[in-house]
Amino acid sequence: MRIVPIPHPLVRLLREHLKEFGTAKDGRLFSSERGNVIAASSYSRAWKQARELALVPDQVSSVLAFRPYDLRHAGVSQWLNSGVPAPEVAARAGHSVDVLLKIYAKCIDGQEQEMNDRIMQGLGEGDDLTD
Repeated sequence: MRIVPIPHPLVRLLREHLKEFGTAKDGRLFSSERGNVIAASSYSRAWKQARELALVPDQVSSVLAFRPYDLRHAGVSQWLNSGVPAPEVAARAGHSVDVLLKIYAKCIDGQEQEMNDRIMQGLGEGDDLTD
């Protein structure tokens, strides 16, 4: 079993949630008002309302975070765009590197200059790239 660290801001949010709501009798973080498993229809309705509250109208009418599962894609994309090496992202996401790059390679965009600078630094060139 692999232990995946949770960033401190998320730990804080989780602790706040637990303090306010506790857990269901079986340990689940989220339950119905009666402590039961949340019905899919209720979950979908709550997700739709949350999107409407959190997003601007153009985003609500888009596919952005259309399903809760889309947050997984957003998280993995954010890790890659933050410069976390692909093998580490793959391990945290439960993918092979091959699968990760097939699915997420397109999300690594708009970083050409930063990557060029990293390559130059790796070659021993400083910030002065005009030589």
